[in-house]
Parts: sequence; C-alpha cells; structure tokens
Amino acid sequence: MSKKRSFFSKNLITWYLQNKRDLPWRNTSDPYRIWLSEIMLQQTRVAQGLPYYLTFVTSFPTVEDLAKASEEKVLKLWQGLGYYSRARNLHFTAKYVANELSGSFPNSYKELLRLKGVGDYTASAIASICYAEPAAVVDGNVYRVLSRVFGVETPINSTAGVKEFKELAQALIDHSQPGVFNQAIMEFGARYCVPQNPNCSVCIFNDNCVALQRQKVGSLPVKPKKQKVRIRYFNYLVFVSEDNSTILKQRLEKGIWQHLYEFPLIETERLATLKDLQTEEVFQDASKEHPIEDMILYNELPIIHKLSHQHLHTRFWIVETSARTAEAIPIKKLEDYAVPVLIQNFISEFSRFKN
Repeated sequence: MSKKRSFFSKNLITWYLQNKRDLPWRNTSDPYRIWLSEIMLQQTRVAQGLPYYLTFVTSFPTVEDLAKASEEKVLKLWQGLGYYSRARNLHFTAKYVANELSGSFPNSYKELLRLKGVGDYTASAIASICYAEPAAVVDGNVYRVLSRVFGVETPINSTAGVKEFKELAQALIDHSQPGVFNQAIMEFGARYCVPQNPNCSVCIFNDNCVALQRQKVGSLPVKPKKQKVRIRYFNYLVFVSEDNSTILKQRLEKGIWQHLYEFPLIETERLATLKDLQTEEVFQDASKEHPIEDMILYNELPIIHKLSHQHLHTRFWIVETSARTAEAIPIKKLEDYAVPVLIQNFISEFSRFKN
C-alpha cells in the first residue's frame, strides 16, 4: 500500500503541473485571496464562482476593504451565488481579521479553524497553500477520487467515513509541496474523476484503480441518503402605486435568504387563490396600510425555484394601490437591493414590462 500511495501522489502532482487550469487564486499565496476563493467555491462550480471572485477582489482588494463594506453591499455582490450564510460569515470574519487580528490571517490549521465559516476543508486549503502546512483537504471531489482509486466503501456521511478519508488523504499528502498536492487532487476530481461517466480509459490511475477493476466506479463513493425535499408555496405581493413605487421587506429571521430583500410574502400550504390570500393576516395588515384597488395574478404557472432541500413554488401577485408610504421604493431603484435570484429574475422581467 505504501508504494501505491507514493505512486499516487507523484503521478497526481505530475499530472497537475502539466494540466492545471490557469486560475487567479493559483497565482498567489495571499491568505486573504485564498480564503475568499475557497469560501466562494464551496458547493459552487469554478465557472460560476470565478466572476464573483474577480468582482470581490476588484471591489475589496484587501481584507480591510471587505471589513469596511456594508453587509448590504456584500450581499448585493454575492447575489446569485447562493448559500448566503457564506457571505454573511465572510463579512463577519473579514471584520474580525481586520479589527481583532490587525489584518493578518492565522498561520496554522488549528488557528484558522477558529474563524467563523471556516471548517476543516477551508482551513486545510489555506494552511497548505499559504503556509506549506501538510493539512490534507477532503471535499466531494477528494471523496470521489480516493474512494474509487483505493476502493473505500465506507459511507462518506458516517463518522467512520469522515475519519477514514481524512486519514487516507493525510497519509497521501506530499509534505514537500502540500498546497500543490491539495490543489491537484481537487482539480483531478473536478475535471476527470467526475461523478457521472468518467473517461476511465485515459485516467492516469486506470491500472491501479480498485473501483475500475471491480466495476464499481458508478457506485463509489457510497453517498448519504437523499434528504426529503420540502415543498413550499410562496405568494409575493408586488405593490405598485400610481407613481410606480413598490415595497420590499428585509428577511430578518434565520433560514433561507437572511438579510436579503423580498416583496411582502404570504406562504401557504398549497397553491393559493385570491380568496385564500385574503384570509391571511399578512394580506389583511398590508391592505390596511396600502388600500388595494386591484390585484392580478402575474404568473398562473408557479415558478419552481430549487434549493438544496426545498423547492419553492412561487407566484407573484400585482397589487395596485393609490397609497404611498415612507417605505416605498421606486421600481427603477429595485436593482440597487440585494435580493434572491428568484426575485431578481422577476424584477428584471417586470421592470422591462413597466418600462
């Protein structure tokens, strides 16, 4: 096994140095930029995350710049990337590093783990890339490569599995260039040892891959049971006054989209009719403050917005009112607010319609 492990590490690094993608965070050892890229790429493809990374480093060249920004600006620039708790934790940690640590990131795996939003994977990546600490990364890509090449069938969501894969990755890491090794195994999993239909015939490990030899490529890694998807029914009240202003509310409660803005929301247990909505307390309170002259369903067919463990069946209701309040927002200013992509898509379409 020790020979196979040595062969694995050397071949992997050789392959990586010859085939790696030219990505901006690979041309630096600045912990701020490595941290930023790793947070953004959690559960996000490189192609999707890259434009956001470039926008952030342009808007906030240093951790101090990010710390000084308002949360609303951070969320606005993050808009569309999803998993917004990452952005809130990012901003919190930037302020902590800038104000409590004098702008210097911790320089060890154990100390990095103390930062909010930084777990084992991110701490290992920063420690290895920036400080040459041999801390092995383990993420979905790494699970897939290691389980297939070494034939590990322990479920990756089990306590035993987490421990086994971490120990295996740690045993494989090249202590002379741990950052290169970590980036290599992540790159290989993302581009070649892919979840579905990998091209094993050209794989650099095809002579040594246990999964290929045992015809188990499609069944490894052993994955957790899928969590039951929750179906939710959202009804957004899009108030429109005579002067083309509307209302947005900030989501303050914990859960999806915390601190983002949205139209007044009524959540129901099924697709709702106008009569259903009229019995809701949210509707009654809103109609007292903003007398309703007319109400039209904008989209008969619900927009299904899929999140990790819930599907939102969403309909928008255009509510015409003559009232204007201090909280009213000109429709043309809606683009200035950080909103979920579901709301942003509606705003883009509705604004063209209104204009």
